[in-house]
Amino acid sequence: MKITRKDVDYVAELAHLELREEELNRLQEQLDAILTYIDKLNQVDTAQVAPMAQVLYEARPDVALRPDGLGASLERPQALAAAPDANGNFIKVPKVIER
Repeated sequence: MKITRKDVDYVAELAHLELREEELNRLQEQLDAILTYIDKLNQVDTAQVAPMAQVLYEARPDVALRPDGLGASLERPQALAAAPDANGNFIKVPKVIER
């Protein structure tokens, strides 16, 4: 197997998933099948296949995103004054993830 139970447990923990034993076993099998299939695909010779992704599409110049550049920003006192709850130099936000 390409993926171990330890790997599945680790990913589930990172994603804050509480999975039953049978779900963990099924995910291990499914993820292993996906990785095995990817290995199979990587063995295919694609040297003579033309790229087909739209990222290679030549767009008109006027469709481009704006150029990066510096702009006006708030000074720290102004930003903190607009915050609903500030603590010293920081904006306090509510906790969104509980463990």
